[in-house]
Amino acid sequence: MQRDLILARRRPGHPFRAALPEIRAAVRQREQDSDIKLFALSFAAFFVCFYTFIL
Repeated sequence: MQRDLILARRRPGHPFRAALPEIRAAVRQREQDSDIKLFALSFAAFFVCFYTFIL
């Protein structure tokens, strides 16, 4: 009987660690409304500055 030197899937050797599920990093979703948020923030900042200069 001959063992393959390259394993298809590497698993931890200890039985307890082999029983645990694999940990995957969470992928952050890209914000699609960042342009709208930037526009609203810029508009509000301009409005506040313009309003304070008038008063």
